[in-house]
This record gives sequence, C-alpha cells and structure tokens, in this order.
Amino acid sequence: MMEITPILDYSKNISLYVQLYEYIKKEIQIGTFEPETKLPSKRKLASHLGISQNTIQTAYEQLCAEGYVESKPRKGIFVKKLEDNLLCSLPLMGNPNENIKLKNTLEYLIDFRSGSVDTNNFPHPLWKKLAVQSLYSDQSDLLLIGNPQGEECLRKEISKYLFQSRSVRCVPEQIIIGAGIQYLMILLSMLLGKEYTYAIENPGYNSVRNVLEDQGVDVYPIPIDEDGICIEDLRKSPARVVYVTPSHQFPYGMIMPVSRRLELLKWCEEKDGYIIEDDYDSEFRYKGKPIPSLQGLDSNENVIYVGTFSKSLIPSIRVSYLVLPSKLVGKYQKHFKIYEHTVSRLHQNTLYRFMKDGHLLRHISKMRKLYRKKQSILLSSIDKHMKEKVEIIGEKSGLHVLLKIKNGMTEEELIQSAGKMKIKVYPTSIYYAEGVSNEFPMILLGFGSLTEMQIEEGIGILKKAWCI
Repeated sequence: MMEITPILDYSKNISLYVQLYEYIKKEIQIGTFEPETKLPSKRKLASHLGISQNTIQTAYEQLCAEGYVESKPRKGIFVKKLEDNLLCSLPLMGNPNENIKLKNTLEYLIDFRSGSVDTNNFPHPLWKKLAVQSLYSDQSDLLLIGNPQGEECLRKEISKYLFQSRSVRCVPEQIIIGAGIQYLMILLSMLLGKEYTYAIENPGYNSVRNVLEDQGVDVYPIPIDEDGICIEDLRKSPARVVYVTPSHQFPYGMIMPVSRRLELLKWCEEKDGYIIEDDYDSEFRYKGKPIPSLQGLDSNENVIYVGTFSKSLIPSIRVSYLVLPSKLVGKYQKHFKIYEHTVSRLHQNTLYRFMKDGHLLRHISKMRKLYRKKQSILLSSIDKHMKEKVEIIGEKSGLHVLLKIKNGMTEEELIQSAGKMKIKVYPTSIYYAEGVSNEFPMILLGFGSLTEMQIEEGIGILKKAWCI
C-alpha cells in the first residue's frame, strides 16, 4: 500500500477534499499511481495528513464516481486502468516548453550487456532461507549499525575463500567491505592521498577512471599489449599507483602472464608505490591453468586487492571488498573508520552463511560450467554466421568477448543497425582515455544473462543487421 502526501493549501478558497481529489486524479492520469495500486485507508490517510476521515471519504467517492478508482469490499480502494486513448489526450504536468515523454526507452529482443549474470540459476529459495535465519538468529543486533569494515564473520570467510581460490594472503582486519568498486575507489583515493599519481590501463574500466578524475587525482593512461599493461610505458610515467585487471583485462580479456606480473611488482618496489589489483571475475576462466593473484606473488605488501561478488552471485547485493596491505590498515583505522559501512548487515550475514556452508563454491562451480557452455555456443555461432568477417578477442575467460568487425561500418553504425533490429550491443571506444586508433571497430558482447537460444538468435540477427 502506498503513502500519499499532497500539498494541501488551507488558505485557498478550495475545499480540502477537492484538492485531495485533484491531486490523486492527476497522479493517476500521468501514470504515477499505477493500475491495481491500493490507496491508503481513510483512517490511515486521515491520520497521516491530519484531516478528517469525512474529507477522505468525499474525495474517494468522487474518484469512484468518475471511474478513476474502485472500491473492493473488505479489500480497499484500488486504482483502475484508464483507456490508452484517454491517457494520450491528457496534458502532462510541468513546463509546457519541455518535450517530456512518459516512455522513452527502446525495448530490445536481446541485450548483449557485459555486466549481467544468469539470475535464473541463482539459488533463490536457499538465499531466502539463509536470509530468514540471519534475521531471526539475532534480530536485535543486525538492526544496529555494525563495524565500518563490515561484518567480522563475513570478512573471516572472505579471507579463507581468497586464500583457497586466489592465493591471496590476508587476515580479516585487512578487509574492508563496501557497496561496489566505485565507492571503494573513492575511499582508497582518500586513504592513499592526492599526492599520488595514478596509472590506468588504456583501454580500461572507464568507471574507475571517472571516479579517480572526479576525486581530483592525476591519471595517466598506459597502453596495453598482448600480455597486459606495458611496463616500459609505465616506467616513463610519473605514476606511483597503477590500477590493473590482470586476471581478465577489461575490456580486451587477455590474462597477464606470471613474467609480466613479476615485472609489474618490480616496478612497484622501485617506485615505492602501490598496485590496485581488480580481480572482478577471475572465477570464470575457460582455458589454461589458474595464475596466482598479484597479491599472492607480492612479498613487499604493495598490492591492494579488490574483489566483488557481483559476477559470482548477483550484482544487486552490492558486496565488494578491499584487501589492504598491513601498512595501510593502521592509517585506515586512525582516519577513516568514521565512514560507516555501505552494505546491508542482513545481506552480509546471509552471504556469510552462504559461504560458510560451502554453497558459494558449489554455485561458482555450477555457473562456471554453464558460462563455459554459453561461451562455446557464442563462439560457434559467430564462426557459423560471420567467419572471416570478424575477429574474436578475449575468449579465454570472463562473461564477454570483443568482436572486431571487418565490414566497413563504423562503431556507431554497427550499434545503430543492430538497434534497428532490436539487438543491443555495446561500444569499446568509451574505455579509451585517449588514442582510439583501431583500423576496425570493436563491439563488446556480454553473454552471461542470455539463454543459449537467445545467443544463437542474436548472432543470426547481427549477421543480417551488419550485412556480413
């Protein structure tokens, strides 16, 4: 049931019931109050607005008489669905000079979004059961503000999980839980200080670049090659902090070999700086043997490890984390514990139970097989329909690939022609801070949230859209 808060003007020579009636009627007309929405009861609305129940009753009766709402016995007052032609003829609220549209989104048949995951295979009943257990095991405690670094029980499970899966060595006191990498990067930029100059991969994750620039720090884009970020170019820059995605470079998808990782660690030691290692989807690797994290190879505690559960579980729970080197923990404890945690304690406790009972590892194993199959279908569909007209980049891991298109179209033309056939694809030019100089444009294709049938159908439609 909704809450209604109209602005009632007692100075006007207009009855309160008329003002309330006009307010509700306009909200129904413009679609704010959707069909089948239950309006507040007379008693609750009268108490909320500080007016008599008779005033509410009169307004509701007028709305019922005109067909905007209906009264259902023993259930309440509900908004009725208006005819489309009536809605189209009604004037919109606001500035008449502005071209306001109620609906301005194109619906796509298939969306190759890179950040999406397969939610159909998320264990909803199990998660719900664990969430209920979390709520009722110690209800009063979870309703209070918790530790700014996050729940200690969850940080313990994360430290054990990271050691087993990624060779990351840490204790719970080094872990900070936060709602997404953007928040954590803001916190990290404050923790390190603005005197540091940052290097980022070019192309690279544009959200991190934007955050750093918004924080007012100097950012240097560094080119990449087949092994990842170019160390020689990094040495020529004034940077002492570098942000990298070594286990699955975003967006190109290459995996940084051990030799390049050791070079990067040596650079960091020489500069007395820091490496920010974003391990955003290392769980999903399809070729070759796992390579230890940079943090696991580091003996000088110069690597700040960043991880997330957005890809391994679902993005909406917003659980990401930092693993700080020991020398930064004291500084955080002294100056930054005033920043409260940003992730629901209920979600943190539910995730703790999910990990403790072994459900996370089983879920990741299941999803790895599923995503490997989806990627195989994507690659075979591309080969079947496009062949020599395209080149696939970054197929060794992750939930997306890049497609280099060789049909003479520009990136914008490729996206627009796909959109006309209701297929949503994404550019790669936005990930370049500078120097987009590819002979052929590249399109990013995510496949995590798509069904096998959608993947095959989507590639078939793209073949027609791009005249390949």
